[in-house]
Amino acid sequence: MEEAICAFANDLPGTGQPGYVLIGVTDKTGQPTGLAVTDELLRAITDIRSSGNILPFPVMNVRKASLQGRDVAVIEVHPSHEPPVRLRGRVCVRSGPRKGTATRDEERVLNERRRGWDGPFDQRPISGAALEELDLRFFEQDYLPNAIDAQALRENGRSLPEQLAALHLASPDGVPNVAGMLILGREPTTYLPGAYVQFLQIDGVELTDPIVDRKELTGSLPTVLRAMDEITSARIRVATTITGSTVERRSPDYPMDAMQQLLRNAVMHRNYETSNAPVQWYWFSDRIEIHNPGGLFGRATEASFGQPGGNDYRNPTVAGALHVLGFVQRFGLGVPLARKACRDNGNPEPEFTFGSSNFGVTVRARS
Repeated sequence: MEEAICAFANDLPGTGQPGYVLIGVTDKTGQPTGLAVTDELLRAITDIRSSGNILPFPVMNVRKASLQGRDVAVIEVHPSHEPPVRLRGRVCVRSGPRKGTATRDEERVLNERRRGWDGPFDQRPISGAALEELDLRFFEQDYLPNAIDAQALRENGRSLPEQLAALHLASPDGVPNVAGMLILGREPTTYLPGAYVQFLQIDGVELTDPIVDRKELTGSLPTVLRAMDEITSARIRVATTITGSTVERRSPDYPMDAMQQLLRNAVMHRNYETSNAPVQWYWFSDRIEIHNPGGLFGRATEASFGQPGGNDYRNPTVAGALHVLGFVQRFGLGVPLARKACRDNGNPEPEFTFGSSNFGVTVRARS
């Protein structure tokens, strides 16, 4: 099923038309099998979109239909504007009766087709940037092995610029794009002035209270995310109590899992296009606040925020790259996981504020 979705998203023949996958019919004759098409099955199929196995995210609709009086599940897959689309690092294609992994020439066709679409901001080449400004050693040693199927990597005869372009981190002519600079750049703020995190630890509950610590976290997003983890773990306070005569109970004032999810969401979903403001991270004595430029994006609304299927991606290539590197386990679960971690730790649930050009979240300390 995943291979078919990936292949239709790549649309190698260039039809521009959706492809359809039917669940609940036989392979050879197409006759309905009588499969029970339940809401649970439809949700499981829909979850393929955000599982992270297929990147960039496929555009697909799932519905129940009737064929010869029996239920079938129909997956409608639209051609991607950002080919090549990969399934666990492999480019799946379909042309007539042939289906399988794309050849090098077929990948080149898909890469060239992408140039004809107006993609998201994180896919735009950065004028004046050069590949030498990227950490190419990190790309070859850490990113590539996680992004590309092992066999495909062994057979890879592409040049470094071709590899970067194939993974949507540079243009086909070898110019780093926004995502490439954010993920691999040595100094992303040279071209993206707001691409850093401003951290303040405050001895009190107001911004005007004394500042205990101040940091500016710069560099590639993997570097910034690791620095945020270090700051968080160093400042979480753990209270120890003895229950009974021998059992020790440790209670942190903030759950690490929740803070990781919320901070990573902030840098992943912020607006890098029209704002030069950093992500602002305030650690007060009674709460933590995170503010990032950019309001809700795309289909996300206040009502759908944090609900299944209610998310959208301002920076889809950045999100995919962070998934490749293991910073994001599964798309769309950051907010639900943060809420659960707070509940399990005894904290109030995070409080979210929505503005037209700003997004904020407050996590209050465990009482």
